[in-house]
Amino acid sequence: MSLFLIMREAFYIVSFIMSYTYNGMQISVKCPVHNISVNKQKVVFADKCGQQANTFSNTSEAKQFVDWLLDIS
Repeated sequence: MSLFLIMREAFYIVSFIMSYTYNGMQISVKCPVHNISVNKQKVVFADKCGQQANTFSNTSEAKQFVDWLLDIS
C-alpha cells in the first residue's frame, strides 16, 4: 500500500506548468511532454493539455524552443 502512495505522490510532482516567452507571447507547457515534431520553423508538441503548434521566425529559434522542451521533459 505504501508503494502505491509513493507512486501517486510522484505523479503529482511531475505534473507542472512551465512557460516559454517568444516575441512577447507566452507558450505554456504542462509537463510531461509526450510528443515533439519539427518541420523547419514549425514545432508541434503534445502535453497534458493536448497538442499545440508554434511557428518561429527561423530554424535556430525553433531549435532553441525544442531544446528547452527537451530540458523540461
